[in-house]
Amino acid sequence: MATFLVTGATGLIGRQFTRRLLARPDVARVALVVRPGSRAKLAALVDDWPHAERVTLVGGDLGEPMLGVSEADRETLRGVDHVVHLAALYDLTADDESSIRANVDGTQHVLELAADLSAGTLHHVSSVAVAGDHEGLFTEDMFDVGQRLITPYHRTKFESEKLVREQAEVPWRIYRPAVVVGDSRTGEMDKVDGPYYLFPAISRLAGLPDLPVVGPDLGDTNVVPVDYVASALLELVTTDGLDGRAFHLVNPEPQPVVSVYNAFARAAGAPTITAQLGESVSKGILGLVKLSEHIPGFTIARDAVLERLGIPPVLLETMAFPSVFASAETRKALAGKGVEVPRLEDYAATLWRHWREHLDPFRARKHGPRGELDGRRVIITGASSGIGRAAALKVAAAGGVPLLVARRQHELEEVRDEIISAGGTASVYPADLTDGDSVHKAVDAMLAEHGRIDMLVNNAGRSIRRSIKLSYDRMHDYERAMAINYFGAVRLILAVLPHMSERKFGHIVNVSSIGVQGIAPRFSAYAASKAALDYFSRIAATETHGDGITFTTIHMPLVRTPMIRPTKIYDAFPTKSPEQAADMVLKALVERPKHIGTPAGQAIGLTYALAPGLTDAIAYQGFRIFPDSTAAGGTGRLKIGRGELHLSRAATALARLSRGFHW
Repeated sequence: MATFLVTGATGLIGRQFTRRLLARPDVARVALVVRPGSRAKLAALVDDWPHAERVTLVGGDLGEPMLGVSEADRETLRGVDHVVHLAALYDLTADDESSIRANVDGTQHVLELAADLSAGTLHHVSSVAVAGDHEGLFTEDMFDVGQRLITPYHRTKFESEKLVREQAEVPWRIYRPAVVVGDSRTGEMDKVDGPYYLFPAISRLAGLPDLPVVGPDLGDTNVVPVDYVASALLELVTTDGLDGRAFHLVNPEPQPVVSVYNAFARAAGAPTITAQLGESVSKGILGLVKLSEHIPGFTIARDAVLERLGIPPVLLETMAFPSVFASAETRKALAGKGVEVPRLEDYAATLWRHWREHLDPFRARKHGPRGELDGRRVIITGASSGIGRAAALKVAAAGGVPLLVARRQHELEEVRDEIISAGGTASVYPADLTDGDSVHKAVDAMLAEHGRIDMLVNNAGRSIRRSIKLSYDRMHDYERAMAINYFGAVRLILAVLPHMSERKFGHIVNVSSIGVQGIAPRFSAYAASKAALDYFSRIAATETHGDGITFTTIHMPLVRTPMIRPTKIYDAFPTKSPEQAADMVLKALVERPKHIGTPAGQAIGLTYALAPGLTDAIAYQGFRIFPDSTAAGGTGRLKIGRGELHLSRAATALARLSRGFHW
């Protein structure tokens, strides 16, 4: 009855290997090294494995000498028959520091522990990446042949294997898997890696006509499913007489990259490559692509496109193997044990289905069958009245789920009840956007109840119409406007961005003002706060571009809402209704443009850009014509009654000419 110590049992290969190991009748005890933070996760896994009573969880960490295993645990483990080292950082995109810490330092600490325990055999799981850029046959007894190691992953897997070969004080065996994909029977995979990086691009091609396509010869790769790797590893670990050797857990035959693409393209319903260009032509094309990297701006543009598809640029260098990995010794050792590599074509659809349902980094971008807003969870602030209420009704009618935010709960509940009575769904989250705790409490409740937040409409705002000369002793006007219009909106954006970034999707709509496009006298507090949000969003959009998060700014014209009621002269101004304004919000959510505005607003902005002095003069006349309201501390001399509106001809003309502008 053999005893085992295993590292990396929570990993993809580790889970499958350990589960199979426990099912063997000749296994007496299996100790699993686990970090404190992963103990609960591993314990839950063990509960579902056969003969869980054989398992002992041992606290430890790759970064600590002898893995940080306590003296008491080491005393119990001394004389263990097998140490199986699976823990490592399997990531082509990882940096040097992370790769060295996990792969090189971690292996050094395993060697120390194995020596201290006087282990029977150390089984080290390496990778075919140790072959680097070696061209041609790479056999199982080859190691250092002068190859170039092109990424931190390649270098650290080479260095860790070198440590085992040169410093191990106990007998050792080395196993080099090829590119490991999910389980061929269930599709189970724990992360996006290898060919999975191409899946988003393949997904975008799904549904296109499968017309004849000619592509270059991209070389060969080598893909194996995790269930084969785990099964082969188990048989090799438990077979006597194999010490001091390396084994290639690979597909016996190299697989053309184009064939791998075609297998997954068929599973996705995407066009396949039906013919390949000759080797010389293909090399010429790939050479030109390589040379184009020296063209200024090309690499930046290429990497930007790849990032939008979720493809790390390093994949272009590592997608094909220049090496052909021999596996004769491995196949000989596995002969008669029923462990064979299945054909990728037979299980590609299973891998694709699991990826689409569980791993697609862009699956959050998919909407329901009724349209872009179907099923979307949309936060709408200021939803108790005006534009927010009208937008919530329209979002719900389009199949979305408005998450209603405002200070007054009872008014939000009225909006929610109206939506529900019309057959829709909505939820209420009363919150004060000027209070950080209130905002985070609301967002936490949304995520707990709905599981996701897809979109945010920053509609809540505070308007102050008052000339600067009446504001000399009213600094609080500016502070209040910034508190809700800028800081409140930014506070909510920052609260939802981590969630949106994790899901690789999100859209944020900021209801700004037409006043930002020109010069709006008496709106120095309001327009400035909206302008601040405009520029925050412009910058945020660049930083979150790779996360699939987009922003729309609506430069909203004058809308007849309770916000403008104190300014009586607006009774004579042409305005949009809340429903018309809500149509602009809906367009922003569905089409997700960078900007939505009105012809008048665009004309005002253009005029200021071309003739700022003239614009100042016109704006000054508007400042003279339209007085401060009595609510703002002015005389409000302009009489607005139920009968004739006593606007001067100049005032009427200016209001119509600058339709929707805030004077």
